[in-house]
Amino acid sequence: MTLWSGILAVISVNVVIVFYIYAAMKEPSDKHEPDPKFLADAKASIKQSGATDVDSSSDRAKQE
Repeated sequence: MTLWSGILAVISVNVVIVFYIYAAMKEPSDKHEPDPKFLADAKASIKQSGATDVDSSSDRAKQE
């Protein structure tokens, strides 16, 4: 009985996953546009983390 309950649970979860994938594929892609403020913040964050990565790699070289 426990085995069948487990199999039923796995099948149920897979059906839900397939439904969400189908719904995502059916949705038009041109509907979504990112928020300009979010894009600006993300680009600034990437630039800032890029400068930090360069500094930390030179610090690692100094430690070795």
